[in-house]
Amino acid sequence: MGILDVIFGNSTNQLLEYLNKGAAILDVRTDAEYYSNHIDNAIHIPLQELEYRVDEVKKLKKPVVVYCASGMRSANASRFLVANGIDAINGGGIAKVRSVL
Repeated sequence: MGILDVIFGNSTNQLLEYLNKGAAILDVRTDAEYYSNHIDNAIHIPLQELEYRVDEVKKLKKPVVVYCASGMRSANASRFLVANGIDAINGGGIAKVRSVL
């Protein structure tokens, strides 16, 4: 994984691998962003709430693909989830994740 993957999301192959193994999709954008456009069945937890709602993600008991608008917030969120024992990757921006669905 290169520095650009860390910042803007993992490779398409890794996204597909996670989605094929039943990963949950987590949207960490703001409420306004989510309600204007989101991926169907995505779980919505804004980044600023994730610290307080991490148990919701743990209860899923599955890997997680995190996305935002560009990949920056999802990079922070995926690092936080991994640090809390959750198998998570940065999916990048919504367009990238949507392109592999």
